Amino acid sequence: MKVTRLLFPLFLAIALPAQVAHTGERASSDGIALALGSGGAGGLAHIAMLEEFDRRDLKPSVIAGTSIGAVIGAMYAAGLSADEIRELFAVFGESALNPFAGLLDDGPAWTDLVRAEWGKGGVIDASGFMEFIGKHFEARRFEDLEMPLKIVAANYWDGRSVVFDEGDLFSAIKASMAVPGLFKPVHRDGMLLIDGGVTNPLPWDIVDDYQLVIAIDVTGSRNPDMDDAPKLFDLLFKTFEIMQQSLINEKISANPPDLYIKPRLHGIRLLHFDRIDAILEQSREAATELGEELDRWQAIEGPA
Repeated sequence: MKVTRLLFPLFLAIALPAQVAHTGERASSDGIALALGSGGAGGLAHIAMLEEFDRRDLKPSVIAGTSIGAVIGAMYAAGLSADEIRELFAVFGESALNPFAGLLDDGPAWTDLVRAEWGKGGVIDASGFMEFIGKHFEARRFEDLEMPLKIVAANYWDGRSVVFDEGDLFSAIKASMAVPGLFKPVHRDGMLLIDGGVTNPLPWDIVDDYQLVIAIDVTGSRNPDMDDAPKLFDLLFKTFEIMQQSLINEKISANPPDLYIKPRLHGIRLLHFDRIDAILEQSREAATELGEELDRWQAIEGPA
């Protein structure tokens, strides 16, 4: 199976394996909370999940995102459809393929979208990417968004998670996606901010008071029978991924979401944004499972 489901509470998952269960005690807010996790290019799988919402003309009541989940969550909260987000990343993948692939192959060739920033805490300045996505929606502050959004970053100085839900939107996105050593950190409010995946790679816990809490885990996998021996950058980033998966597993043990979905992504590296079609294809079974659960939720508790 490409999808793992955690239904809360667990004893109800055994009794009602095909139904999303709700206790009534946990929820204090109506609707669906959608948490979109960290995972580099694998996060393009989030688009397949959003397509299931669009097919049902259903919108989350709140989105929480980390790293690529913050990027895609912001686009969706700003009013872009899943199809529009897909088209945007298809264009980006074509234009940014060579510099990103070159970085991992130790032979970078840069474009206007990817600016070298050696010696400033990272290899890449994300400003070009932010300008690129910013051309496709008008929101510049959280208050401009069409739905509530929470973005997670990490404060380098004290090692704690920082959640942004107001003020400047783009600095929060840049902070959340500032993978250590790759993108330079972001200075904001007296903090030095880095990728939120360092502390909270899948932030369903910051929106866990809704009727249905859905967490989409897009961290990849490592298979000695399918993957080549890792090169330097791959080893560094995959080690970061292992850390994220450990954090997610600990959170699941302590406080699982109502619905946990993890597409099984193979052969996708951190910056493989040119492989959107392959990523979405690998995500299809997981998206179908999500769609089925959304149908059940609408039938039981959702709006008519």
